[in-house]
Amino acid sequence: MLAKIYGCAISGIDAFRVTVEVSVTNGIGYTITGLPDDGIKESLSRIAIAITSNGYYMPRTKLVINLAPADVRKSGTAFDLPIALGILLATDQVNDLDKLQDYLIAGEIGLDGKIYPVRGALCMAGVAYREKLKGILLPSANAKEAALDENVHVFPIGELKDIIGFISNDFEIKPVIPVKILKCNVYDGPDFKDVKGQQHIKRALEIAVAGGHNTILIGPPGSGKTMLAKRLTSIIPPMSIAEALETTKIYSIIKSSEPFTGLITERPFRNPHHTSSDIALTGGGSFCIPGEISKAHNGILFLDELPEFKRSAIEVLREPLEERKIRIARAQMSVEYPASFMLVASMNPCLCGNFNHPQKQCTCSKRAIYWYRRKISGPLLERIDLHVEVDAVPFSEMMEQENGEPSSVIRQRVIKARNIQSERFIKMKEVHCNAQMPDKYIDDFCKPDAPARHFLFTKIEALQLSARSYSRILKISRTIADLDGSTCIELNHIAEAIHFRSLDKPLVIPYNKKAGLKANGNFSIHKKEVI
Repeated sequence: MLAKIYGCAISGIDAFRVTVEVSVTNGIGYTITGLPDDGIKESLSRIAIAITSNGYYMPRTKLVINLAPADVRKSGTAFDLPIALGILLATDQVNDLDKLQDYLIAGEIGLDGKIYPVRGALCMAGVAYREKLKGILLPSANAKEAALDENVHVFPIGELKDIIGFISNDFEIKPVIPVKILKCNVYDGPDFKDVKGQQHIKRALEIAVAGGHNTILIGPPGSGKTMLAKRLTSIIPPMSIAEALETTKIYSIIKSSEPFTGLITERPFRNPHHTSSDIALTGGGSFCIPGEISKAHNGILFLDELPEFKRSAIEVLREPLEERKIRIARAQMSVEYPASFMLVASMNPCLCGNFNHPQKQCTCSKRAIYWYRRKISGPLLERIDLHVEVDAVPFSEMMEQENGEPSSVIRQRVIKARNIQSERFIKMKEVHCNAQMPDKYIDDFCKPDAPARHFLFTKIEALQLSARSYSRILKISRTIADLDGSTCIELNHIAEAIHFRSLDKPLVIPYNKKAGLKANGNFSIHKKEVI
């Protein structure tokens, strides 16, 4: 007899329906077709024990299980439950096959028949809605997560006997009440008021968050780069419901020892170590799981000590910074993950960290500074909007200063600027802030007045900036104007935007006339040098 059950497979953060076909005929041997991975192939051993431990029998004849479509690779343990039910239906141990045709079924089965949680429950719930099915039967541990989709009836399953009773109408399973999402939380952690001084850095970070601009902080050790970056989540606007659901889907498919059941209501802040591999950042492996880049979707990716990362690891940031998605291609599969994040990086000005320090002397040579800066390629720097120089604050000055402006006040200005941008891009579905603005709309939304345009063209020629840097400056200027509530980009907006592009300017090493040496170098030169 042939039985068909609807299961589900994950591809990226999307899911698709898989028809589990089970046939029991004369012969000997068990076979699973349809490009299954090792986890699916091993499922027959688990299913056989689970079936017998619940009072049923495993067929001793030829058993063929096909996962259609058969030309797409499938992975995971979510097919355990539909395969077990298919075997029971194909051997006439359970009747009423037609009832299951209206449901999507997924779950990992234990040796005693207990149903364990699976990855991607929220993604699977969307498939049940698209296929216009009555609902989805899922492990109880995944029910809360799947119920985030209000359009789907989610039926929690604890054991194999529960779903068998549900089929035969001997046991009633009530659908989970959908989780009503009213609003997302605002991060409540370290506050900007605890940071003394560094007013221009706070201003730069406010601009960065208001427009979603990528930022790099350059300054000596101990100047507060990491401390300031970790407070960004206290001023970033809360996520919309759509953003929260999309972020939750990413974390739903990540392999973890603990089942993921809740809604991500705070914007992610990912801080990978500089020893992280390429795959840890981009994602990949045997099953192409998301990496840190995708985990930071709709949030912040903070790369501390950027030059210490492997060159191959940070160069992969080029595509997601431009396209806001990451493609992972392997021999057996290719997936695409969303990666719309705000990049915040930090670095020292040189290898010793004291270049241009007001009190300490730099011990790096010109060549050492040059090669340290070259660890970050020009194309990557062009994709970073704000280059912020962070100066060390003397201890005496820091003790005299009062606490700064609280994050709640800064957040209100940021939210006000974001609301202006939301109205501006209301007809563009995937554009939410100025940093995401397509270049073809720059002439429409980023029009500087005459003095500002003349000043911008002069600086472009003097600094020999690229077309990409030109568009970045205009986008930053548009954000500064939004913070000021100005409809037009003025001269002061352009000037401040160019001020935050310090890495576009030549690196000047000062000359010490008395010593005949550079003030922060160890070799002689005849004049001020630019490298």
